[in-house]
Amino acid sequence: MAAVELKHVWKRYGPVTAVQDFCLATADGEFIVLVGPSGCGKTSTMRMIAGLEIVSEGEICFDGEDVSNRLPRDRDVAMVFQNYALFPHLDVFANIAFGMRLRKMPKSEIEGRVTRVAHTLGIEPLLGRKPKELSGGQRQRVALGRAIVREPKVFLMDEPLSNLDAGLRMEMRAEIIRLQRKLGVTTFFVTHDQVEALSMGDRVVVMQHGVVQQVGTPNELYEQPSNCFVAGFIGSPSMNLLTGHTSAEGIAIEGENTVLKLSASARHILAQRASPELRLGIRPEHIALSENPIPNGCSLAATVEMIEALGYTTLIHARLRSDDRINVLMNGRARVSIGDPVYANFSSDHIYLFDARSEAALHGISLS
Repeated sequence: MAAVELKHVWKRYGPVTAVQDFCLATADGEFIVLVGPSGCGKTSTMRMIAGLEIVSEGEICFDGEDVSNRLPRDRDVAMVFQNYALFPHLDVFANIAFGMRLRKMPKSEIEGRVTRVAHTLGIEPLLGRKPKELSGGQRQRVALGRAIVREPKVFLMDEPLSNLDAGLRMEMRAEIIRLQRKLGVTTFFVTHDQVEALSMGDRVVVMQHGVVQQVGTPNELYEQPSNCFVAGFIGSPSMNLLTGHTSAEGIAIEGENTVLKLSASARHILAQRASPELRLGIRPEHIALSENPIPNGCSLAATVEMIEALGYTTLIHARLRSDDRINVLMNGRARVSIGDPVYANFSSDHIYLFDARSEAALHGISLS
């Protein structure tokens, strides 16, 4: 097991900078998820930790020791790839045992380790099968078994669930979390799926354009996003972001005939800002639809455009007067139809404020 620290790590490919000034310190046994859109630098970061990519600048330390210039085999890490990378001509036992045989470990120890790992993963009946005879979930378990059997200091998982169907992904998420908790190995998990990130990580690193946007627990990212990108990326469905500006009564929303009224103290704080322009964030679950505007709060006139029945919940897409779109998540079945005029109502209790220019969150302002 190892505590991993990345100190001002950069990765450049010629003129292209893939990772910029990445800083992170993990606790021993922590489960870290790297999440972000394609091309954000999360896989490059993972490969640098593994030693598959050379660090352009900075240090990567395991338990305080710089391993930046060590070869992958000397770092004691195990990696699970997106395509599983199983040898098609070897059976499950041989695939799991492959790394240990390369290290010329005693045959009895190899057999003992493989048997224990196969029992843990529930794949004992599959040890004699070839990869082509396995389902996607079974191949995933074999790939995990090959990583676990080495008993490494660090696990690295690069989108290992992306090839599975939705039901199996949920099952394997729970399986990986259970195994990681049992083994206590520091783990880095790369995904572009924010739901996967929130459900698995002790802490989540959100990246965009090679830059770390925010690091925090799933609850911290959801409840206290640091900027507009994190606010819009974390949460499903994503947060609604509207443009507004400060006024004498509160915040006027661009293109809408309404003002979100604020307390005197909040108006005073916002009035001190250099620019009156703001971005307002409101999550879909904090909006209610009605036929009439509410007396206290903010009401936006809208027209229902699309309705998605999601079982227990319903997602409603509506268009505002300003031509912006807004999403509303409600419990139960929709009580509106496509084309209906409605009011999207919300209060200042659930509003997030961001600077319009920097898109950074404005914290410490009590709106009510």
